[in-house]
Amino acid sequence: MKLNKQIKSVFVQPLSYITLSIITTIFISPSVLAVTAQNSLHSSKSSADKFTRQENFESRVQKLAQAQIEDSVLKERSQFIQQANALYSQGDFKGAEQSLRKFLKKFPEDAFGNFQLGNVLFRQKRLDEAINSYQEAIRLKPKYALAYNAIGIVYASQSRWDEAMTEYRKALEINSDYGDALTNLALALWQTNKRDEALASLKKALDIFKAQNRNEKAYQVEQILQKIKNSANPGVS
Repeated sequence: MKLNKQIKSVFVQPLSYITLSIITTIFISPSVLAVTAQNSLHSSKSSADKFTRQENFESRVQKLAQAQIEDSVLKERSQFIQQANALYSQGDFKGAEQSLRKFLKKFPEDAFGNFQLGNVLFRQKRLDEAINSYQEAIRLKPKYALAYNAIGIVYASQSRWDEAMTEYRKALEINSDYGDALTNLALALWQTNKRDEALASLKKALDIFKAQNRNEKAYQVEQILQKIKNSANPGVS
């Protein structure tokens, strides 16, 4: 009640009731007050705990629902990519392209999908389109060393060696232990009569492939090294 109402109620009550009320108030024991306060605190804590439990439950439900959505998306994405890869491995590049374009229509921000589309277009000798796809992959994922290396390969296929080397070096700035880019750079260096630099790049690539237990790649690099060394001594078989 408001203060003026409290005053009014006091004056309309008998004096004995007022006295009793004062005495009762004065002699409430500390233990009773403590229990009252504890009960009040327990009630507040119980309400808070109930709210926290409800909040935690809702959070868990939300996380579970989000995880299920993400799992569904990943599964759908994986199916698209697997289908495209299967067609690619069968040499059906047109079919792989169609599959990837359907995939990118649904997931346009997927860098890997754009990279794979670039590979498919390159195999169809649609070089400018391939470069565009690789560049889109890089736009979505700026440190995409594989895409830079792939652009270098496209330029190399056109004997655009300087442009190819620029792309390989971009890939190596991102990953200095990228053996494939080192090998491709070495081949471009060799084509531009930079033999010593080519040998140094190949030797580094060889060490990396061996450390990674990529024996087939290591063997290929050893063969290239031997050819470059033999080119300086034509009489050596």
